[in-house]
Amino acid sequence: MNKNQKILRFYLLATTLKNKIRQGSIYWNVQAPRRESVAEHIYDTCILAISINSELDLNIDIKKTLEMLIIHELEEIVIGDITPFDNVTEEEKLAIGKKAVLEILSGLTKENKYIALTNEFNKRKSREAKFAYLCDKLDFDLQMKLYIDKGQIVLDKDFNSPVFKTPKVQEMIKDGCTDPADIFYEYDYKKFEDCPEILDLLNYSYSTDLSKLLDKYLNELK
Repeated sequence: MNKNQKILRFYLLATTLKNKIRQGSIYWNVQAPRRESVAEHIYDTCILAISINSELDLNIDIKKTLEMLIIHELEEIVIGDITPFDNVTEEEKLAIGKKAVLEILSGLTKENKYIALTNEFNKRKSREAKFAYLCDKLDFDLQMKLYIDKGQIVLDKDFNSPVFKTPKVQEMIKDGCTDPADIFYEYDYKKFEDCPEILDLLNYSYSTDLSKLLDKYLNELK
C-alpha cells in the first residue's frame, strides 16, 4: 500500500467505532434517547484525562496518555465491546484483542509504537498506563451516574441481562438496594484506592446530581 492507502485504511477502520454502542449501557438497561458509542467513550476519556491532568499534580506525560487512550480501544473494531459479564476471561480477551490490534495497525509506519502503547496499557505498570486505565474506568462510572441522574437507569430484577444475574448484584438487590448508583460505586470504588485524588473525584461525583450540575454549567455559558 502507498501512504495514502495506509492513512485511509486506518482512518476508515478506526472511525467505525462511532457506530459501535457500548455494551455496558445495554446490559445496565439504559433507557436514553441514544446510548454512547465506543468512539464517544474514547473522546470522553481523553477529555477526562486532560481535565484531571490540569487540576491534579500526578506527574503524567499527557501526550503519551492520550495516545494510549485513543489506541487501546481499537481491538473493539474486530472483537466488539467485551465486558466482565460476557463469560470471556481476561486472558482470552487480551489474546484476541492483541491479534485484532495487530491486524488493524498492520502496515502503518508507526505500528510498532502503537502496539507497544497498547501492550503498556494492558500491563498497567507504568504511571501513564495506570492513569489511562483509571480514566477509562472513571468515565464509565461518570456516564452511568449521568444516566442515573437523568432517570434513564432503573433497577429491574426481571430484566434479562448478565449484569442482573451476577451473585453480587442479586445480593445487593435482595438486601434492598434500589439505587443503581450504589451498585456502580460498590463495583468500582476499589479500583481507585491506589490513587486517593481520583477516588476523591469519584466520591464527589457520586454525592452530587451530575445532571443538575451539567445544566448549571451550561446556563452559566449563556
